[in-house]
Amino acid sequence: MSNNAVLEPSSATAALPPLKIGMLLPSSNSMAEPEIQRMLPPGVNVLTTRLKLAGSSKAALLGMTEKIEEASSLLADAAVDLIVFNCTAVSTFDPSMGEKLSSRIADASGCPATATSDALLAAFEVLRAKRIVLITPYIEEVNAREVDYLAHFGYEVVSQVGLGLLEGTSMAAVPPSKWLELARSYRDDSADIYFLSCTAINVSSIIETLEAELGRPVVTSNQAMLWHCLRLLGRTEPVRGFGKLMEMA
Repeated sequence: MSNNAVLEPSSATAALPPLKIGMLLPSSNSMAEPEIQRMLPPGVNVLTTRLKLAGSSKAALLGMTEKIEEASSLLADAAVDLIVFNCTAVSTFDPSMGEKLSSRIADASGCPATATSDALLAAFEVLRAKRIVLITPYIEEVNAREVDYLAHFGYEVVSQVGLGLLEGTSMAAVPPSKWLELARSYRDDSADIYFLSCTAINVSSIIETLEAELGRPVVTSNQAMLWHCLRLLGRTEPVRGFGKLMEMA
């Protein structure tokens, strides 16, 4: 796959050491890797291990965490610099989930660890966002948990919509044009930000188009996750072409 990220020119970039981000991903997610690959700056690679998740029930979501220690130790074998649990619905299941997942990963692997939920909170903070339009592929139950999660941390979801899809392959099949249509139809000028939630959706190509049309930052799960991991690893140079967030230190 080609790397389409446009890195802000810097004489120091070539001298930076190579980095490896280890990623724990739902087994049915076929979209996160190509989405992230498009945004990767030079010298950074993402290595993936999958955990079983092919549904949206409470049991299925929590079941993804059962073998997290084994999966984390496999990524540690590849000498990754950081491990991220990259699933929005699971990591926002409750307010303590991200911290618990990161702790388990770090204990099992000996590597620094984070989760998608941590990345989202960091992104919203740096963008000074409090009022959010939430757009997802999820069923109503998952959306409701995400709204509650955001409310716990002081964020107000001013409107939200989910497509009612149950697993990653159907989420990945939704074309970018559908996400454009949804965001346009849920335009709310009282919102600070538009959040296209889920690591399994195809949206990196429309971030800048939506930001230009809506006049607000657009955050996606994979974009926020990569931005957060890069900054945890000391890579703060802007990456052009994927929204305001990716240009911020």
